[in-house]
Amino acid sequence: MLATRFVLLILVTLAAEICYAADPDPLQDFCVGLKDSESGVYVNGKVCKNPKDVRADDFVFSGLEIVRNTSNLLGSNLTEVFEEQLRGLNHEGVAMVKIELAPKGTNPPHSHPRASEIIFVLKGEIYVGFIGTNPTDATQPNKLYATILHPGQVFMFPRGLIHFQYNVGKTDAVAYASLNSQNPGIVTIASSLFGSDPPVNPEMLARAFQIDLKTVHYLQSLKWTRNN
Repeated sequence: MLATRFVLLILVTLAAEICYAADPDPLQDFCVGLKDSESGVYVNGKVCKNPKDVRADDFVFSGLEIVRNTSNLLGSNLTEVFEEQLRGLNHEGVAMVKIELAPKGTNPPHSHPRASEIIFVLKGEIYVGFIGTNPTDATQPNKLYATILHPGQVFMFPRGLIHFQYNVGKTDAVAYASLNSQNPGIVTIASSLFGSDPPVNPEMLARAFQIDLKTVHYLQSLKWTRNN
């Protein structure tokens, strides 16, 4: 009986370990990604470059020091450093973004389906926030977690939740964000719904947003952009 209980305890422990397991640890020092056109295959990430051909340049990205143009509809510019821009990030589970905002510029509501995000403000005053998932009680509103960040402050956006940044100051603002995925994915809410190809059924959008069809048709006629 004691032996049976011991075996059951081991099985339960192993099951718990499997349930809580995360991505597997790397089995080599690095896996510099090859472009899909070079490899001809698709995997969860990129196929590794031959280690003999890897150079220090595979781990370098240049250009974050450049001041980008924010003279656009959103008053913002994003410089992404994902695996696509820095092949050395492949299989490392990290990425970053430089966020530049003109006064009243915004990085509009969006989500990252594959990553949590932490943002550090270098310059300016930025209103940041995220919205929680739907509450169990359908009569209750979704909870907003928002604040104004100043230089030196950090804020965290949980994985998959809708979040945003908005420059509430009178000068340009700059922030850097780190994400725990080499390819976090970006779903910009407005442009995804009103700028998709082919368009989403306008009657459905009118019903969902409780607005008239004329407004939906107008929004779908706009040229949507992410400004990055």
